[in-house]
Amino acid sequence: MWSHEYTAETTAPRDAVWAVLSDLNNWASWDTSLEWVRLNGAFGVGATVLMKPYGQDPITSVIVDAVPNERYADQTEFGGVTLGFSHTLTPTEAGGTRVVHRLEITGPDADRVGPELGPPIVEDFPEAMAGLFASAQS
Repeated sequence: MWSHEYTAETTAPRDAVWAVLSDLNNWASWDTSLEWVRLNGAFGVGATVLMKPYGQDPITSVIVDAVPNERYADQTEFGGVTLGFSHTLTPTEAGGTRVVHRLEITGPDADRVGPELGPPIVEDFPEAMAGLFASAQS
């Protein structure tokens, strides 16, 4: 397994962060690594998400966890590994939100593929989180 976490805080309350995070069709407006995103079906566990990162072919993810104002997770099967992305939201004492964005690469080839595949994926986590927070605060 290969994993990486990025944690940041915003003054925006959890419901505002969740409103942006759960609006998958508009992710490309704040996540600069994505050209477009399309939710297939109703938002919830089992729904599929088609997204196109800039410079890459579209990929399909499946929502595996969605608890309003608490957490969102999806998984993408890619080249013999599973990429598991999650966002966990917790309130701060000041009334804002702490978000942990995590990537776990699992599967039989994860130890070999993860160190090569993971770093380029997570390098934009800080920028994406800043975009998420800016959208949640507006």
